Amino acid sequence: MAKLILSLEGSVIREVPLDKERVTIGRKPQNDIQIENLAVSGEHARVVTILKDSFLEDLGSTNGTLVNGNPVTKHILQNSDVIEIGKYKLKYVVDATSVQPGPQAPAEDMEKTMIVRGPVGARTAVPPPGAAAPAAAVPAAATPSAAALQILNGPGAGRELAITKNLTTLGKPGVQVAVITRRPQGYFIAHVEGKAFPIVNGKTLDAQAHPLNDHDVVELGGVKMEFFYKAK
Repeated sequence: MAKLILSLEGSVIREVPLDKERVTIGRKPQNDIQIENLAVSGEHARVVTILKDSFLEDLGSTNGTLVNGNPVTKHILQNSDVIEIGKYKLKYVVDATSVQPGPQAPAEDMEKTMIVRGPVGARTAVPPPGAAAPAAAVPAAATPSAAALQILNGPGAGRELAITKNLTTLGKPGVQVAVITRRPQGYFIAHVEGKAFPIVNGKTLDAQAHPLNDHDVVELGGVKMEFFYKAK
């Protein structure tokens, strides 16, 4: 499990395990990590953790948020990154036992949009938004490792995007970003960045991760995509 180590001028104040999906940082007492300092905004920043990945997002703070000395609005945290909020520092530390084996995808790859444009192929028939989804999140004929998205509108209509990683980023950084995560129970979509939240089957989601069912229609930044399980 990852954690944040809060320190001031080299002295460690506390360690905070990232054991829930969202951890907020700010001056107000309702924050998970309260920093009582006037340089810190009431709701300064938050860390969103999906599976083994954590995202830092500045919440429009007055004095900004730095990571390794650089100002950020959103940042995918890497082991040993140092977050600076005012005079305080939070070091992001990943427990070695929680690191999955195999090569790690570069951070910049996570920033790339998966809403692609270009030549398209034939489209398949899809149910209208709001249509009833199957009762089971994962049909018997498919597994969590065999899913894809098909773009339904715009220049890329008809294009399929295979979901092959445990965490797939969708959207445009700085505008609206969501992630689809693969879990043992199936696939889930969660909001990461932007004022607008993802829409699934015509319903705007909240801040919590939402399970995806076969043939759900996801709308992100005006682009509609059908989520479906691929037959073996």
